[in-house]
Amino acid sequence: MAFDMLLADRPVARRTERNVQVGESVALPLTDAGGGRLGLRATLDLTVAQALAAFETLSAEGGEVAIRLEGAEWQNLLPQLSVMGVAMAVSAEHWVLPVAFWQVPDRWIMHPTPPWPTLWQSGPNGRHPVRPPKPVGALYRRHIPWLDQHIELRAADMGDLETFHRWQNNPRVAEFFEEAGTLEEHRTTLQSVINDPHVLPVIGSLDGRDFGYFELYWARENRIGGVYDADQWDRGWHVLIGEDALRGADCVTAWMPSLMHYMFLAEPRTQALMGEPKASHLKQLKNLGRGGFAHVRDFDFSHKRATLVRLERQHFFESRIWARPDTGQGQPLALSLTKLLGTGTEK
Repeated sequence: MAFDMLLADRPVARRTERNVQVGESVALPLTDAGGGRLGLRATLDLTVAQALAAFETLSAEGGEVAIRLEGAEWQNLLPQLSVMGVAMAVSAEHWVLPVAFWQVPDRWIMHPTPPWPTLWQSGPNGRHPVRPPKPVGALYRRHIPWLDQHIELRAADMGDLETFHRWQNNPRVAEFFEEAGTLEEHRTTLQSVINDPHVLPVIGSLDGRDFGYFELYWARENRIGGVYDADQWDRGWHVLIGEDALRGADCVTAWMPSLMHYMFLAEPRTQALMGEPKASHLKQLKNLGRGGFAHVRDFDFSHKRATLVRLERQHFFESRIWARPDTGQGQPLALSLTKLLGTGTEK
């Protein structure tokens, strides 16, 4: 498996009219049969990392695609790509389908770990699984084509205190996060979150510029578990965007799907992601709807009227939320695995 690829082994690919250019020296011939059906040829010395980069750039933005692996040059990589779940056999051919490929962590997760055993303990809302040790350092990295920048997620630590303090005291943030305070108060808050085994504090950056703070929590033992029957691996999240220059639709459609993608990849047993924003935060609710979240219901916490929202794993990957797809056509998926298995290749 390719789990431990170094950052240098995660090249960026670019699509041209007739090729996919991977790094500086690799050009993979590309054909377009229309309707999202692409054909990609390999080179004899192509690596798994280079192949994954090509698959990402062909499926990172826009409408449906299915990538047919053409030519005998793929034979050396097909066993590994098939075991990883990247290449799917359809009749006598192999296809890369985004719904499967984007569930494989190798390209984006910085340090994937084996599945944690399911063990149980008592919690505030009934029993819940014992959570795995929290990761540290770099978590996730992805190229955003419409920004031509890399988004990176890393586990927050006390070195982020001054930035955390500045962001929390931004009036725009404090209106909804409600945690403005002194440096010492924020030191206590951040240290408490870092020490909490059920919450992972995360810093997001674009091309090395920090822009946001996120808290990723396990839903069953969080306060949301008292108002929603969370499954054992459901997760929730809180968000703080601290840099005004990195707001707007292009940034939201970069960081929100990337954060959801990270949570689904980090724990394959996670089937849904939850949120509970203020019911009065209409802009955030609109963004959540565009990001695939369904409005479940409104409810009361002691400190706010909240809206319960939910994003299902199946919906995220089948609808390719990361790619900013056009969802207004109302047409059935044309390139799903079911369609390909039922019809074979295009006649």
